[in-house]
Amino acid sequence: MLADHILFIDAEAILLDKPAGLPVDAPRAGGASVESALESLRFGFQRDPAAVHRLDRDTSGCLLLARNPRAHRRFAAAFEEGLAEKTYLAVLDGVPESESGRISLALAKRSTREEGWRMVPDRKGKPAFTDWRLLGQVGGQALVEFRPRTGRTHQLRVHAAEGLGLPIVGDPVYGRGGPSMLLHAQRLRLPRDPKAAIEGEAPLPERFARWAELLIPEA
Repeated sequence: MLADHILFIDAEAILLDKPAGLPVDAPRAGGASVESALESLRFGFQRDPAAVHRLDRDTSGCLLLARNPRAHRRFAAAFEEGLAEKTYLAVLDGVPESESGRISLALAKRSTREEGWRMVPDRKGKPAFTDWRLLGQVGGQALVEFRPRTGRTHQLRVHAAEGLGLPIVGDPVYGRGGPSMLLHAQRLRLPRDPKAAIEGEAPLPERFARWAELLIPEA
């Protein structure tokens, strides 16, 4: 139950640790989704909460829900203004040549009958910026921290594959695919003056277990 995945809750917001494999919006073909479970997250309110942003089906971690329309408008505007502080963990299929940097790569949507739709680098597309740093490497793969400064569709996935030349492990569209995509929305903080910020950290999922020791601070 999603009620067991709550990281933060008050009268305006719910911060949810979304499991990998669960889409936010209800699929056309039916099946479980965050949207189909919103009624279970009312907790006495008359309205269902509503997602403020989106995570891909195979991405786990911090997903913000607003508990009333006014809060949803404020939170959505804050995201649009770039005020949301988001931190992701990803495992790359290879090791970057440098320790850190910023990826600046505008993105646009492309759709073909053969491949369906995907996001591609395009100088005429929407600006997209991602800060990153290398956390460690194991067996020719790298654990990196991503801090997106914009919120474009598939931004981190394309920035990894095209900006760094190293797709995220398990990415079925921009990489080689696999049993699971190793992308996790670890932390989210949204300023909310004059109230305290909404913030929380999603636990490291089991599929990241071999990388856990790289996240333990040195004594």
